[in-house]
Amino acid sequence: MFADRAKIYIQSGKGGDGHVSFRRELYVPNGGPDGGDGGRGGDIIFEADKGLNTLYAFRRKTKYVAPNGEEGGKRRCHGKDASDLVLRVPEGTVVKDFETGRVIADLSGENRRVTVLKGGRGGTGNMHYATATMQVPKYAKPGQPGKGLFVMLELKSIADVGLVGFPNAGKSTFLSRVTNADPKIADYPFTTITPNLGVVDLPDGGFVIADIPGLIEGASEGLGLGHDFLRHIDRTKLMIHLVDAAGTEGRDPVEDVRIIRRELEKYDPSLMSRPVVIAANKIDCIDEELLELEGEVSPVRRLRDAFEPEGFRVFPISAATGEGVQDLLFYVKQQLELLPSEPTVYEQEYDPQAFHDQPDLPYTVEMTEDGVFVVEGPRIEKMLGYTNLDSEKGFAFFQDFLKTSGILEQLEQLGIAEGDTVRMYGLAFDYYK
Repeated sequence: MFADRAKIYIQSGKGGDGHVSFRRELYVPNGGPDGGDGGRGGDIIFEADKGLNTLYAFRRKTKYVAPNGEEGGKRRCHGKDASDLVLRVPEGTVVKDFETGRVIADLSGENRRVTVLKGGRGGTGNMHYATATMQVPKYAKPGQPGKGLFVMLELKSIADVGLVGFPNAGKSTFLSRVTNADPKIADYPFTTITPNLGVVDLPDGGFVIADIPGLIEGASEGLGLGHDFLRHIDRTKLMIHLVDAAGTEGRDPVEDVRIIRRELEKYDPSLMSRPVVIAANKIDCIDEELLELEGEVSPVRRLRDAFEPEGFRVFPISAATGEGVQDLLFYVKQQLELLPSEPTVYEQEYDPQAFHDQPDLPYTVEMTEDGVFVVEGPRIEKMLGYTNLDSEKGFAFFQDFLKTSGILEQLEQLGIAEGDTVRMYGLAFDYYK
């Protein structure tokens, strides 16, 4: 089953917590802290795989979580780093933030492997926090949490040429004649539901062509399958408008081209500047002698009169018999040589890593045997270092910090009562609720 869009949830691994322990050996009764650091959490990595051509696997499984880092151990043992989670996607897949639609990564061109979410850093053990005034630190730094994100995966086919046109214009027949693709061909009253890619082989080199399905009037508004598949034309350098010049289904070929142009402009106005070649197909069904006798203008002449003044070359062809096809292909190849050779790669618009919160520094809340509550740790020390408790605003900030950080809640869980003493690095406070 073909699928070119999928919404999934990805989450990098949490860093392992730092460990709290103290050296306890024979003849070393007062060993110092020896708690080790936690391991790094696993990254979420997207990797382009040329062997894949669909996002169907991501429709079946929609949640991907990288493993967590291992907690640090005693005796300064470092926790094991977690393995990364590598998600393999088809070449040409664009990873977007689901909420904003902004591009996170484009797995195209040189971008074969992209780390989208980094795992959390491991926390540091208590061996790092011993100081002259704090020789037995009972706290360690927790591991940094992983980052979770909903993303939309979109597959935008990488092809040199986009083949557009109404259903039954003969696109599938044309593609099967000029490439190694094997599209299903039948008299469908609707459009092909799968983008077909094929390679055109010519004596002096070839090019990749994609049948862009889903184009009907109203496709840019989501009618039919157009809204789902128009994205496959985004990377193409040149477009071939294949039109039923014979009007075998009662349609006007000139109006058909104009309708397709309008749909493409509604989808993305920048497509109007892309080179276009018009292939007037099914000329084997046109009776030129009869038209001349009836005094009617040939549909090929009408197409040329309408579009060649706008700079579009019109090639009369028959995908069924092969007439005129070679001339069309050689012209397309010449035009491609004048265009940049590298595929379009979408630049990053959103970096999830920039929104990673820095992990909070550790602290401990304990009650001593004499009923004094002690709050200490690097987080408390840092806060006191930049807070002026002598000012009213500074003290209000200090009280808010105790509340928002959860310290007051922890003190209450330990049974603190009004009038009890709280000590922080030489400062003593009376607790009042």
